[in-house]
Amino acid sequence: MRTNPHILEINTYSWLKNLSKKLEKECTLLDVPDEKWEKIKYLGFDAVWLMGVWKKSAKSKQIAQEDKQINDAIKEVYPEYTKEDISASPYSVYDYQVGSCFGGDEAMRELRKKLNNMGLKLILDFVGNHMAVDSIQVKENPDYFVNLKHPPKNWQKKLFFKTENDTYIAHGKDPHFEPWTDTAQLNYFNPDTRKFMQNTLLKIASMCDGVRCDMVMLNFNDIHQKTWGDVIAEGGYKKPETEFWQEAIKIVKEQYPTFTFIAEVYWNLEWQAQKLGFDYTYDKILYDRLLKSTAQDIKGHLNAEDLYQQRSIRFIENHDEEAALTAFGREKSLAAALIISSLRGARLYHILQIYGRQKRVPIQYTGDKGKKDLPILRKYEKILQITNHPAFHGGQWFIMDTFPVQEGDEKHKNFLAWSWVQQNTSKMVVINYSSQKAECVLQCKKCPDEQDGMYVLYEEISGKDVHIPAASMDKGLKLSFEPYQMYILNYNF
Repeated sequence: MRTNPHILEINTYSWLKNLSKKLEKECTLLDVPDEKWEKIKYLGFDAVWLMGVWKKSAKSKQIAQEDKQINDAIKEVYPEYTKEDISASPYSVYDYQVGSCFGGDEAMRELRKKLNNMGLKLILDFVGNHMAVDSIQVKENPDYFVNLKHPPKNWQKKLFFKTENDTYIAHGKDPHFEPWTDTAQLNYFNPDTRKFMQNTLLKIASMCDGVRCDMVMLNFNDIHQKTWGDVIAEGGYKKPETEFWQEAIKIVKEQYPTFTFIAEVYWNLEWQAQKLGFDYTYDKILYDRLLKSTAQDIKGHLNAEDLYQQRSIRFIENHDEEAALTAFGREKSLAAALIISSLRGARLYHILQIYGRQKRVPIQYTGDKGKKDLPILRKYEKILQITNHPAFHGGQWFIMDTFPVQEGDEKHKNFLAWSWVQQNTSKMVVINYSSQKAECVLQCKKCPDEQDGMYVLYEEISGKDVHIPAASMDKGLKLSFEPYQMYILNYNF
Protein backbone atom coordinates (compact mmCIF):
# COMPACT_ATOMS: atom_id res chain seq x y z
CA MET A 1 0.00 0.00 0.00
CA ARG A 2 1.08 3.59 -0.54
CA THR A 3 2.10 5.81 2.34
CA ASN A 4 -0.86 7.07 4.42
CA PRO A 5 -3.29 4.53 2.92
CA HIS A 6 -7.08 4.86 2.97
CA ILE A 7 -8.84 1.71 4.29
CA LEU A 8 -12.57 0.99 4.02
CA GLU A 9 -14.27 -1.27 6.59
CA ILE A 10 -17.29 -3.23 5.39
CA ASN A 11 -19.55 -5.43 7.54
CA THR A 12 -19.42 -8.19 4.95
CA TYR A 13 -22.50 -10.17 5.93
CA SER A 14 -24.85 -7.14 6.02
CA TRP A 15 -23.34 -5.71 2.84
CA LEU A 16 -23.81 -8.95 0.88
CA LYS A 17 -27.29 -9.40 2.31
CA ASN A 18 -28.33 -5.99 0.99
CA LEU A 19 -26.67 -6.66 -2.35
CA SER A 20 -28.49 -10.01 -2.65
CA LYS A 21 -31.82 -8.25 -2.16
CA LYS A 22 -30.95 -5.65 -4.77
CA LEU A 23 -29.80 -8.21 -7.34
CA GLU A 24 -32.59 -10.66 -6.39
CA LYS A 25 -30.20 -13.57 -5.92
CA GLU A 26 -27.95 -15.00 -3.23
CA CYS A 27 -24.55 -13.36 -3.67
CA THR A 28 -21.14 -14.62 -2.60
CA LEU A 29 -18.09 -12.38 -2.74
CA LEU A 30 -17.45 -13.45 -6.33
CA ASP A 31 -20.92 -12.22 -7.33
CA VAL A 32 -20.20 -8.63 -6.31
CA PRO A 33 -20.27 -6.60 -9.57
CA ASP A 34 -16.89 -5.17 -10.57
CA GLU A 35 -18.31 -1.66 -10.55
CA LYS A 36 -18.75 -1.88 -6.76
CA TRP A 37 -15.04 -2.45 -6.26
CA GLU A 38 -14.15 0.05 -9.00
CA LYS A 39 -16.16 2.77 -7.21
CA ILE A 40 -14.24 2.04 -4.00
CA LYS A 41 -10.96 2.42 -5.89
CA TYR A 42 -12.20 5.57 -7.63
CA LEU A 43 -12.87 7.19 -4.24
CA GLY A 44 -9.21 6.75 -3.41
CA PHE A 45 -9.20 3.68 -1.21
CA ASP A 46 -6.10 1.53 -1.05
CA ALA A 47 -7.57 -1.42 0.83
CA VAL A 48 -10.86 -3.03 1.77
CA TRP A 49 -11.28 -4.57 5.24
CA LEU A 50 -13.92 -7.26 4.91
CA MET A 51 -15.01 -7.59 8.52
CA GLY A 52 -16.54 -10.83 9.77
CA VAL A 53 -15.87 -13.42 7.05
CA TRP A 54 -14.89 -16.39 9.22
CA LYS A 55 -17.14 -19.37 9.90
CA LYS A 56 -19.78 -18.36 12.41
CA SER A 57 -20.57 -19.95 15.76
CA ALA A 58 -24.05 -21.43 16.24
CA LYS A 59 -23.75 -20.96 20.01
CA SER A 60 -22.70 -17.33 19.64
CA LYS A 61 -25.75 -16.73 17.45
CA GLN A 62 -28.02 -18.26 20.07
CA ILE A 63 -26.45 -16.15 22.84
CA ALA A 64 -26.82 -12.98 20.77
CA GLN A 65 -30.45 -13.68 19.92
CA GLU A 66 -31.24 -14.14 23.62
CA ASP A 67 -29.21 -11.14 24.84
CA LYS A 68 -31.52 -8.35 26.08
CA GLN A 69 -28.94 -5.60 25.69
CA ILE A 70 -28.31 -6.51 22.04
CA ASN A 71 -32.02 -6.76 21.31
CA ASP A 72 -32.81 -3.45 22.99
CA ALA A 73 -30.03 -1.64 21.09
CA ILE A 74 -31.29 -2.98 17.75
CA LYS A 75 -34.93 -2.23 18.57
CA GLU A 76 -34.07 1.40 19.29
CA VAL A 77 -32.91 1.87 15.69
CA TYR A 78 -34.94 -0.79 13.87
CA PRO A 79 -38.21 -1.41 15.78
CA GLU A 80 -39.36 -3.82 13.04
CA TYR A 81 -36.36 -6.18 13.43
CA THR A 82 -36.79 -9.93 13.93
CA LYS A 83 -34.62 -12.43 15.82
CA GLU A 84 -33.51 -13.89 12.51
CA ASP A 85 -31.78 -10.59 11.77
CA ILE A 86 -29.37 -11.35 14.64
CA SER A 87 -26.33 -13.48 13.88
CA ALA A 88 -23.18 -14.57 15.72
CA SER A 89 -20.58 -12.00 16.67
CA PRO A 90 -17.86 -11.87 13.99
CA TYR A 91 -15.39 -11.84 16.89
CA SER A 92 -16.52 -15.19 18.24
CA VAL A 93 -14.77 -17.26 15.56
CA TYR A 94 -15.85 -20.87 15.15
CA ASP A 95 -13.04 -21.69 12.71
CA TYR A 96 -10.72 -19.77 10.44
CA GLN A 97 -12.46 -20.86 7.27
CA VAL A 98 -14.28 -18.34 5.12
CA GLY A 99 -18.02 -18.85 5.61
CA SER A 100 -19.87 -20.73 2.89
CA CYS A 101 -22.24 -17.77 2.50
CA PHE A 102 -19.23 -15.77 1.27
CA GLY A 103 -18.00 -18.51 -1.07
CA GLY A 104 -15.36 -20.23 1.09
CA ASP A 105 -11.57 -19.95 1.13
CA GLU A 106 -11.09 -20.29 -2.62
CA ALA A 107 -13.56 -17.50 -3.32
CA MET A 108 -11.56 -15.26 -0.98
CA ARG A 109 -8.33 -16.08 -2.81
CA GLU A 110 -9.99 -15.32 -6.14
CA LEU A 111 -11.39 -12.06 -4.81
CA ARG A 112 -7.94 -11.05 -3.60
CA LYS A 113 -6.54 -11.52 -7.11
CA LYS A 114 -9.35 -9.42 -8.56
CA LEU A 115 -8.88 -6.63 -6.03
CA ASN A 116 -5.11 -6.63 -6.43
CA ASN A 117 -5.54 -6.29 -10.20
CA MET A 118 -7.70 -3.23 -9.53
CA GLY A 119 -5.06 -1.74 -7.24
CA LEU A 120 -6.83 -2.66 -3.98
CA LYS A 121 -5.47 -4.66 -1.06
CA LEU A 122 -7.59 -7.05 1.02
CA ILE A 123 -7.64 -6.90 4.83
CA LEU A 124 -9.28 -9.59 7.01
CA ASP A 125 -9.78 -10.10 10.76
CA PHE A 126 -7.59 -11.98 13.19
CA VAL A 127 -9.05 -12.43 16.67
CA GLY A 128 -6.05 -13.41 18.75
CA ASN A 129 -7.48 -13.39 22.26
CA HIS A 130 -10.24 -15.98 22.01
CA MET A 131 -12.39 -18.27 19.90
CA ALA A 132 -16.06 -19.28 20.06
CA VAL A 133 -17.25 -21.37 23.00
CA ASP A 134 -18.23 -24.12 20.56
CA SER A 135 -15.20 -23.86 18.29
CA ILE A 136 -13.51 -26.99 16.97
CA GLN A 137 -10.44 -26.28 19.08
CA VAL A 138 -12.43 -26.19 22.32
CA LYS A 139 -13.46 -29.77 21.62
CA GLU A 140 -10.21 -31.09 20.19
CA ASN A 141 -7.54 -29.07 22.02
CA PRO A 142 -8.89 -27.74 25.33
CA ASP A 143 -5.37 -27.04 26.60
CA TYR A 144 -5.05 -24.32 23.97
CA PHE A 145 -7.33 -22.38 26.33
CA VAL A 146 -7.15 -21.08 29.88
CA ASN A 147 -8.76 -23.92 31.80
CA LEU A 148 -9.28 -25.68 35.11
CA LYS A 149 -9.35 -29.41 35.73
CA HIS A 150 -11.67 -28.88 38.70
CA PRO A 151 -14.86 -26.88 39.24
CA PRO A 152 -14.22 -23.14 39.57
CA LYS A 153 -14.44 -21.42 42.92
CA ASN A 154 -17.52 -19.31 43.63
CA TRP A 155 -15.89 -16.05 42.50
CA GLN A 156 -14.73 -17.75 39.28
CA LYS A 157 -18.03 -19.27 38.21
CA LYS A 158 -19.07 -16.48 35.85
CA LEU A 159 -15.64 -16.65 34.18
CA PHE A 160 -15.77 -20.32 33.15
CA PHE A 161 -17.96 -22.74 31.26
CA LYS A 162 -17.98 -26.55 31.36
CA THR A 163 -17.18 -28.55 28.22
CA GLU A 164 -18.36 -32.00 27.17
CA ASN A 165 -15.04 -33.38 28.47
CA ASP A 166 -15.62 -32.00 31.99
CA THR A 167 -12.97 -29.31 31.49
CA TYR A 168 -13.71 -25.79 32.70
CA ILE A 169 -12.60 -23.20 30.14
CA ALA A 170 -12.44 -19.47 30.73
CA HIS A 171 -14.42 -17.00 28.66
CA GLY A 172 -12.47 -14.37 26.76
CA LYS A 173 -12.01 -11.28 28.88
CA ASP A 174 -10.81 -7.69 28.95
CA PRO A 175 -9.67 -7.22 32.57
CA HIS A 176 -11.73 -4.02 32.85
CA PHE A 177 -15.04 -5.58 31.81
CA GLU A 178 -17.26 -8.63 32.23
CA PRO A 179 -16.31 -11.71 30.17
CA TRP A 180 -17.55 -12.26 26.64
CA THR A 181 -19.78 -15.27 27.29
CA ASP A 182 -19.77 -16.50 23.67
CA THR A 183 -15.97 -16.91 23.67
CA ALA A 184 -13.22 -19.17 25.03
CA GLN A 185 -9.98 -17.56 26.26
CA LEU A 186 -6.77 -18.74 24.59
CA ASN A 187 -3.72 -19.48 26.77
CA TYR A 188 -0.71 -17.68 25.33
CA PHE A 189 1.66 -19.17 27.87
CA ASN A 190 1.11 -22.57 26.24
CA PRO A 191 3.67 -22.99 23.39
CA ASP A 192 1.20 -25.20 21.51
CA THR A 193 -1.36 -22.38 21.50
CA ARG A 194 1.20 -19.98 20.12
CA LYS A 195 2.19 -22.41 17.40
CA PHE A 196 -1.45 -22.99 16.44
CA MET A 197 -2.20 -19.26 16.22
CA GLN A 198 0.99 -18.60 14.25
CA ASN A 199 -0.05 -21.27 11.74
CA THR A 200 -3.51 -19.72 11.63
CA LEU A 201 -1.96 -16.37 10.72
CA LEU A 202 0.07 -18.02 7.97
CA LYS A 203 -3.11 -19.57 6.57
CA ILE A 204 -4.89 -16.20 6.63
CA ALA A 205 -1.87 -14.53 4.98
CA SER A 206 -2.21 -16.94 2.06
CA MET A 207 -5.56 -15.40 1.12
CA CYS A 208 -5.23 -11.68 1.87
CA ASP A 209 -2.79 -8.77 2.13
CA GLY A 210 -3.13 -7.87 5.80
CA VAL A 211 -4.98 -8.43 9.06
CA ARG A 212 -6.71 -6.17 11.53
CA CYS A 213 -5.85 -7.81 14.85
CA ASP A 214 -8.47 -7.56 17.57
CA MET A 215 -7.54 -6.27 21.07
CA VAL A 216 -3.85 -7.16 20.71
CA MET A 217 -2.77 -5.88 24.13
CA LEU A 218 -4.74 -8.66 25.83
CA ASN A 219 -2.07 -11.08 24.60
CA PHE A 220 0.90 -9.05 25.86
CA ASN A 221 2.70 -11.20 28.41
CA ASP A 222 2.29 -8.80 31.34
CA ILE A 223 -1.42 -8.27 30.73
CA HIS A 224 -2.04 -11.99 30.15
CA GLN A 225 -0.19 -12.67 33.41
CA LYS A 226 -2.20 -10.08 35.32
CA THR A 227 -5.53 -11.34 33.98
CA TRP A 228 -5.00 -15.12 34.05
CA GLY A 229 -1.68 -15.79 35.78
CA ASP A 230 -3.01 -17.69 38.82
CA VAL A 231 -5.16 -20.02 36.69
CA ILE A 232 -2.42 -20.59 34.09
CA ALA A 233 0.08 -21.42 36.82
CA GLU A 234 -2.12 -24.32 37.94
CA GLY A 235 -1.42 -25.94 34.60
CA GLY A 236 2.32 -25.49 35.02
CA TYR A 237 2.68 -22.73 32.42
CA LYS A 238 5.11 -19.87 32.93
CA LYS A 239 5.34 -16.45 31.34
CA PRO A 240 7.39 -16.73 28.10
CA GLU A 241 10.50 -14.63 27.57
CA THR A 242 9.26 -13.33 24.21
CA GLU A 243 6.00 -11.74 23.14
CA PHE A 244 3.63 -13.73 20.92
CA TRP A 245 3.16 -10.86 18.48
CA GLN A 246 6.87 -10.36 17.96
CA GLU A 247 7.29 -14.04 17.08
CA ALA A 248 4.17 -14.25 14.92
CA ILE A 249 4.80 -11.10 12.89
CA LYS A 250 8.37 -12.20 12.20
CA ILE A 251 7.25 -15.65 11.03
CA VAL A 252 4.55 -14.27 8.73
CA LYS A 253 6.74 -11.53 7.24
CA GLU A 254 9.51 -14.00 6.49
CA GLN A 255 7.07 -15.71 4.11
CA TYR A 256 4.98 -12.66 3.14
CA PRO A 257 7.28 -9.60 3.42
CA THR A 258 4.67 -7.00 2.40
CA PHE A 259 1.91 -8.35 4.63
CA THR A 260 0.33 -5.61 6.77
CA PHE A 261 -0.45 -5.93 10.49
CA ILE A 262 -2.97 -3.49 12.01
CA ALA A 263 -3.41 -3.48 15.80
CA GLU A 264 -6.53 -2.57 17.70
CA VAL A 265 -4.72 -1.46 20.85
CA TYR A 266 -5.51 0.88 23.74
CA TRP A 267 -4.24 1.85 27.23
CA ASN A 268 -1.28 3.88 25.89
CA LEU A 269 0.29 0.66 24.59
CA GLU A 270 0.34 1.77 20.95
CA TRP A 271 4.08 2.42 20.88
CA GLN A 272 4.78 -0.98 22.44
CA ALA A 273 2.69 -2.63 19.72
CA GLN A 274 4.61 -0.72 17.05
CA LYS A 275 7.91 -1.90 18.54
CA LEU A 276 6.64 -5.49 18.35
CA GLY A 277 6.27 -5.09 14.61
CA PHE A 278 2.77 -3.78 13.91
CA ASP A 279 2.64 -1.61 10.81
CA TYR A 280 -0.27 0.48 12.13
CA THR A 281 -1.87 0.91 15.56
CA TYR A 282 -5.26 2.36 16.45
CA ASP A 283 -5.09 6.03 17.46
CA LYS A 284 -7.88 6.11 20.03
CA ILE A 285 -6.17 9.05 21.72
CA LEU A 286 -6.80 11.20 18.65
CA TYR A 287 -10.40 9.94 18.42
CA ASP A 288 -11.06 10.94 22.04
CA ARG A 289 -9.45 14.36 21.58
CA LEU A 290 -11.38 15.03 18.39
CA LEU A 291 -14.57 14.11 20.24
CA LYS A 292 -14.02 15.90 23.55
CA SER A 293 -10.98 18.20 23.51
CA THR A 294 -9.80 21.48 22.05
CA ALA A 295 -7.80 22.20 18.92
CA GLN A 296 -4.76 22.87 21.10
CA ASP A 297 -5.01 19.42 22.73
CA ILE A 298 -5.30 17.83 19.29
CA LYS A 299 -2.31 19.80 18.05
CA GLY A 300 -0.29 18.61 21.04
CA HIS A 301 -0.99 14.98 20.11
CA LEU A 302 0.04 15.62 16.50
CA ASN A 303 3.46 16.79 17.66
CA ALA A 304 4.30 13.27 18.87
CA GLU A 305 7.31 11.38 17.49
CA ASP A 306 7.33 11.12 13.67
CA LEU A 307 7.48 7.33 13.39
CA TYR A 308 4.60 6.96 15.84
CA GLN A 309 2.50 9.33 13.73
CA GLN A 310 3.30 7.53 10.48
CA ARG A 311 2.29 4.18 11.97
CA SER A 312 -0.95 5.32 13.58
CA ILE A 313 -4.33 4.55 12.03
CA ARG A 314 -6.81 7.41 12.37
CA PHE A 315 -10.59 7.06 12.54
CA ILE A 316 -13.76 8.74 13.76
CA GLU A 317 -16.01 5.71 13.28
CA ASN A 318 -15.74 1.93 13.11
CA HIS A 319 -17.89 -0.99 14.19
CA ASP A 320 -17.08 -0.35 17.88
CA GLU A 321 -17.66 3.41 18.03
CA GLU A 322 -20.93 5.32 17.88
CA ALA A 323 -21.90 6.68 14.45
CA ALA A 324 -19.86 9.81 13.80
CA LEU A 325 -22.93 11.92 13.01
CA THR A 326 -24.38 11.15 16.43
CA ALA A 327 -21.12 11.25 18.39
CA PHE A 328 -19.78 14.49 16.89
CA GLY A 329 -22.74 16.21 15.26
CA ARG A 330 -23.05 16.90 11.56
CA GLU A 331 -20.62 19.78 10.92
CA LYS A 332 -18.06 18.73 13.52
CA SER A 333 -18.00 15.17 12.15
CA LEU A 334 -17.12 16.47 8.67
CA ALA A 335 -14.35 18.65 10.07
CA ALA A 336 -13.04 15.64 12.01
CA ALA A 337 -13.25 13.56 8.84
CA LEU A 338 -11.03 16.04 7.00
CA ILE A 339 -8.57 15.99 9.89
CA ILE A 340 -8.08 12.22 9.82
CA SER A 341 -8.02 12.26 6.01
CA SER A 342 -5.13 14.70 5.83
CA LEU A 343 -2.78 13.51 8.59
CA ARG A 344 0.19 11.19 8.44
CA GLY A 345 -0.62 7.54 9.03
CA ALA A 346 -3.34 5.23 7.77
CA ARG A 347 -6.91 6.53 7.49
CA LEU A 348 -9.79 4.20 8.35
CA TYR A 349 -13.42 4.71 7.33
CA HIS A 350 -16.55 2.61 7.86
CA ILE A 351 -18.74 2.28 4.79
CA LEU A 352 -21.83 3.33 6.78
CA GLN A 353 -19.94 6.39 8.05
CA ILE A 354 -19.55 7.50 4.44
CA TYR A 355 -23.23 6.76 3.80
CA GLY A 356 -24.11 8.97 6.79
CA ARG A 357 -25.71 6.49 9.16
CA GLN A 358 -27.27 8.12 12.21
CA LYS A 359 -26.88 5.40 14.81
CA ARG A 360 -24.59 2.45 15.47
CA VAL A 361 -26.21 -0.95 15.99
CA PRO A 362 -24.56 -4.08 17.44
CA ILE A 363 -22.40 -5.97 14.96
CA GLN A 364 -24.59 -9.05 15.42
CA TYR A 365 -27.39 -7.26 13.55
CA THR A 366 -27.46 -8.21 9.86
CA GLY A 367 -30.41 -6.14 8.67
CA ASP A 368 -28.72 -2.73 8.51
CA LYS A 369 -30.20 -1.15 5.38
CA GLY A 370 -27.25 1.09 4.53
CA LYS A 371 -29.57 4.04 3.89
CA LYS A 372 -27.66 6.98 2.42
CA ASP A 373 -27.65 10.60 3.56
CA LEU A 374 -26.75 12.07 0.17
CA PRO A 375 -25.31 15.42 1.34
CA ILE A 376 -23.00 13.59 3.78
CA LEU A 377 -22.06 11.05 1.10
CA ARG A 378 -21.18 13.84 -1.33
CA LYS A 379 -19.02 15.58 1.29
CA TYR A 380 -17.11 12.36 1.95
CA GLU A 381 -16.67 11.71 -1.75
CA LYS A 382 -15.15 15.18 -2.15
CA ILE A 383 -12.84 14.83 0.88
CA LEU A 384 -11.69 11.38 -0.24
CA GLN A 385 -11.03 12.43 -3.82
CA ILE A 386 -9.14 15.57 -2.76
CA THR A 387 -6.95 13.67 -0.30
CA ASN A 388 -6.30 11.02 -2.92
CA HIS A 389 -3.81 13.47 -4.50
CA PRO A 390 -0.20 12.21 -4.36
CA ALA A 391 0.84 15.16 -2.19
CA PHE A 392 -1.17 13.68 0.71
CA HIS A 393 0.66 10.38 0.33
CA GLY A 394 4.16 11.23 -0.84
CA GLY A 395 4.67 14.82 0.23
CA GLN A 396 6.24 16.35 3.33
CA TRP A 397 3.87 17.24 6.17
CA PHE A 398 4.32 20.44 8.18
CA ILE A 399 2.16 21.53 11.10
CA MET A 400 1.51 25.28 11.06
CA ASP A 401 1.21 27.78 13.90
CA THR A 402 -1.66 30.24 14.02
CA PHE A 403 -1.47 33.81 15.28
CA PRO A 404 -4.09 36.28 16.51
CA VAL A 405 -5.53 38.90 14.16
CA GLN A 406 -5.83 41.30 17.08
CA GLU A 407 -3.80 41.29 20.27
CA GLY A 408 -5.61 39.48 23.07
CA ASP A 409 -7.91 37.50 20.76
CA GLU A 410 -7.44 33.86 21.74
CA LYS A 411 -9.76 32.39 19.12
CA HIS A 412 -6.84 31.76 16.78
CA LYS A 413 -6.14 28.76 19.05
CA ASN A 414 -9.33 27.15 17.70
CA PHE A 415 -7.64 26.57 14.35
CA LEU A 416 -5.77 23.50 13.17
CA ALA A 417 -3.52 23.95 10.16
CA TRP A 418 -0.90 21.97 8.28
CA SER A 419 0.45 21.69 4.79
CA TRP A 420 1.56 18.93 2.47
CA VAL A 421 4.34 19.92 0.07
CA GLN A 422 5.39 17.85 -2.90
CA GLN A 423 7.84 19.31 -5.43
CA ASN A 424 6.30 22.71 -6.28
CA THR A 425 2.76 21.94 -5.06
CA SER A 426 1.38 22.86 -1.64
CA LYS A 427 -1.88 21.63 -0.09
CA MET A 428 -2.73 23.71 2.97
CA VAL A 429 -5.43 22.33 5.29
CA VAL A 430 -7.05 24.87 7.64
CA ILE A 431 -9.94 24.07 10.01
CA ASN A 432 -11.73 26.10 12.65
CA TYR A 433 -12.28 23.17 15.00
CA SER A 434 -14.69 24.94 17.33
CA SER A 435 -18.32 25.97 17.68
CA GLN A 436 -17.37 29.67 17.53
CA LYS A 437 -16.62 31.97 14.64
CA ALA A 438 -12.87 32.62 14.68
CA GLU A 439 -10.05 34.47 12.94
CA CYS A 440 -6.37 33.73 12.61
CA VAL A 441 -3.23 34.64 10.73
CA LEU A 442 -1.08 31.97 9.09
CA GLN A 443 2.54 32.43 8.09
CA CYS A 444 3.18 30.58 4.81
CA LYS A 445 6.70 29.21 4.32
CA LYS A 446 6.12 28.98 0.59
CA CYS A 447 4.10 31.64 -1.24
CA PRO A 448 2.13 30.98 -4.43
CA ASP A 449 3.10 32.41 -7.75
CA GLU A 450 2.15 36.09 -7.99
CA GLN A 451 -0.32 37.14 -10.70
CA ASP A 452 -0.77 40.89 -11.30
CA GLY A 453 -0.10 41.79 -7.69
CA MET A 454 -2.36 39.04 -6.36
CA TYR A 455 -1.81 35.61 -4.94
CA VAL A 456 -4.41 33.12 -6.18
CA LEU A 457 -5.10 30.03 -4.10
CA TYR A 458 -7.62 27.41 -5.21
CA GLU A 459 -9.92 26.28 -2.39
CA GLU A 460 -10.71 22.66 -3.21
CA ILE A 461 -13.77 22.00 -1.04
CA SER A 462 -15.79 24.91 -2.46
CA GLY A 463 -14.08 24.77 -5.84
CA LYS A 464 -13.42 28.55 -5.78
CA ASP A 465 -10.34 30.73 -6.08
CA VAL A 466 -9.19 32.83 -3.12
CA HIS A 467 -7.52 36.13 -4.15
CA ILE A 468 -5.09 37.77 -1.75
CA PRO A 469 -3.17 41.03 -2.40
CA ALA A 470 0.50 40.14 -2.52
CA ALA A 471 1.44 43.20 -0.43
CA SER A 472 -0.70 41.99 2.48
CA MET A 473 1.04 38.61 2.69
CA ASP A 474 4.00 40.15 4.48
CA LYS A 475 1.84 40.07 7.59
CA GLY A 476 0.57 36.56 6.86
CA LEU A 477 -2.61 35.03 5.50
CA LYS A 478 -5.63 36.34 7.40
CA LEU A 479 -8.61 33.98 7.59
CA SER A 480 -12.07 34.34 9.14
CA PHE A 481 -14.03 31.08 9.51
CA GLU A 482 -17.47 30.04 10.63
CA PRO A 483 -17.70 27.19 13.21
CA TYR A 484 -16.12 23.99 11.82
CA GLN A 485 -15.44 25.66 8.48
CA MET A 486 -12.55 24.10 6.58
CA TYR A 487 -10.32 24.95 3.64
CA ILE A 488 -7.93 22.98 1.51
CA LEU A 489 -5.86 25.60 -0.29
CA ASN A 490 -3.97 24.40 -3.31
CA TYR A 491 -1.26 26.42 -5.00
CA ASN A 492 2.01 26.14 -6.90
CA PHE A 493 5.14 28.04 -5.97
